[in-house]
Amino acid sequence: MAQKIFIVEDDAVIAKTISDYLNRWAFAVSTVTKFDQVDAEISAAAPDLVIMDISLPYFNGFHWLSELRKHSKVPVIFLTSSGDDMNLVMAMNLGADDFLAKPIELPVLLAKIQGMLRRTYQYQQIDTNLSHGAFTLVPTDNQLKTAKQVVALTPTETKLLSLLFSADGEVVSREAMIEKLWEGDDFIDRNALAVNMNRLRKKVTSIGLAQLIETVKGKGYRLASEGTKP
Repeated sequence: MAQKIFIVEDDAVIAKTISDYLNRWAFAVSTVTKFDQVDAEISAAAPDLVIMDISLPYFNGFHWLSELRKHSKVPVIFLTSSGDDMNLVMAMNLGADDFLAKPIELPVLLAKIQGMLRRTYQYQQIDTNLSHGAFTLVPTDNQLKTAKQVVALTPTETKLLSLLFSADGEVVSREAMIEKLWEGDDFIDRNALAVNMNRLRKKVTSIGLAQLIETVKGKGYRLASEGTKP
């Protein structure tokens, strides 16, 4: 069955160019028709991946991403203006999974889509729970649990935590994380790891794990043992 891609782009020429290109690669592609109902149309389409522009009629892409993340973990690739670092950080913090600066190079977009789909849906097949003190990571459900609380994670956040949990307190280098998370994707922005880690820390603050995630300067990240942090 063809994997489904949903495009949210108000430039009709760009939307058609992307759609025609992806159709040639056997994806089932649909595009938004009502820009005041983007979230509803994505939900109805139930895509495997969303490509979303930031500048849109009615509400921008940040708004629709926030709405989408209230009920869906579908991977989202944002289209941004070239060199717009502020929009990149905002998009990633809101829950975007990757970005691509305009003007778009279609082979690069294809590589990002293929890599994102592979990482997202193949990883969800892993069914081994991981523990660190009072915390349990459940990869099949993308959840972090304690006896009393549950935090919903994105697939990327689950992979980050699985690397830290599996390291058993040892440092996981940035290079190892980038290689494991993005599988050597030549098109990944090097800032993406830091942005994802910051987003992860914010998300797990309420459950008490954020203070255990240490940045080891010049090396990477590690999980401290409970009781070793102030």
